[in-house]
Amino acid sequence: MHKAERIRVLQDVIKIKSVNDNESEVADYLADLFQKYEIESEKIKYSEGRESLIATYKKGEGKVLGISGHEDVVAAGDESEWKFPPFSAEIEGDKLYGRGSTDMKSGLVALAIAMIEMKEENADINGTLKFMGTVGEEVGELGSEQLTKEGYADDLDGLIIGEPTGSALIYTHKGSMNYTVVSRGKSAHSSMPKEGINAIANINEFVTRANAEMQAVTDKYKNDVLGETAHSITIINGGDQVNSIPAMTTLQGNIRTIPEFDNSQVKALLQGIVDELNKRDGFNLELIVDYDIYPVESKSDSELIKAIQAVSNQELPVTGISPTTDAAAFTKADNEFDLVIYGPGVSYLPHQIDEYVSIENYLEMIDNYKAIYKEYLK
Repeated sequence: MHKAERIRVLQDVIKIKSVNDNESEVADYLADLFQKYEIESEKIKYSEGRESLIATYKKGEGKVLGISGHEDVVAAGDESEWKFPPFSAEIEGDKLYGRGSTDMKSGLVALAIAMIEMKEENADINGTLKFMGTVGEEVGELGSEQLTKEGYADDLDGLIIGEPTGSALIYTHKGSMNYTVVSRGKSAHSSMPKEGINAIANINEFVTRANAEMQAVTDKYKNDVLGETAHSITIINGGDQVNSIPAMTTLQGNIRTIPEFDNSQVKALLQGIVDELNKRDGFNLELIVDYDIYPVESKSDSELIKAIQAVSNQELPVTGISPTTDAAAFTKADNEFDLVIYGPGVSYLPHQIDEYVSIENYLEMIDNYKAIYKEYLK
């Protein structure tokens, strides 16, 4: 595939408004691209307008290398603040602008084009490349969870996820947990507060306890690569009017977890606080876990990471990150496999205004992926 076509394909995919939805259009585009090069693909429906894509290129009976990226992007925000319209895929110098250019349509497309070029060139490999484009990564790893449950990751020996990582090879990342606490009280006139039960006051007791106990966790448990647990209470809503005792208050928080104190331990800690407070008169608290993504661990010296280092011009750092990825779902498969998160883009630009990818970085990564495919499947 010529350089101009490589760039045009990425522009076409960025122009598709797959904002937390409409991934089917991305899947259709890539399926047509694979078909043009006689590579079979299969669309997996998640819901109306949302389809993941599986495409396979096999040459020999060797290992299976999964290559994956998500088709969805986050909202562009106030489009008037962008230098160029966020879905126009404008180019200025070496920068290709657009929502999803870094996170992570450049990685998604680079993985796919590298696979296509392997077939075009009849590259010398012994094994299978399995492309997996997923829906709903930005809102809970929806597609990767579905594909994992349906067995699409069960035959993998290795998996590359093309999230933007700069020059780093990522083999581990924190988990993420969103939770809600509902405090139910009793309304009364503020001139007679003893006739009511103040739901805000009760939720404040939870805040005090949760902050203290999660700080103790942060102080005690550390991960050499990922660091410490991060707990933040981010939303509190309660009360109807200033002269009424609030009958209900809700609180929401987010926790970034590490393997040393994972999601199950966090849930037990929070539930213990709720249960203990509910023993007091007037307390009626309920804990709800809204989002529950566990930390990801893999080997820092896996055969896949060794293959990448072998074809790189320099020794690449091997480390971890705080954000979650589709790896959290795929690693729940019935088998263990090598894992690396490695892709083009500017690592600090996801979800930001004027998101862009360096065209040189994108083109270079296509060639890097091809070299990795050959080394891992030799």
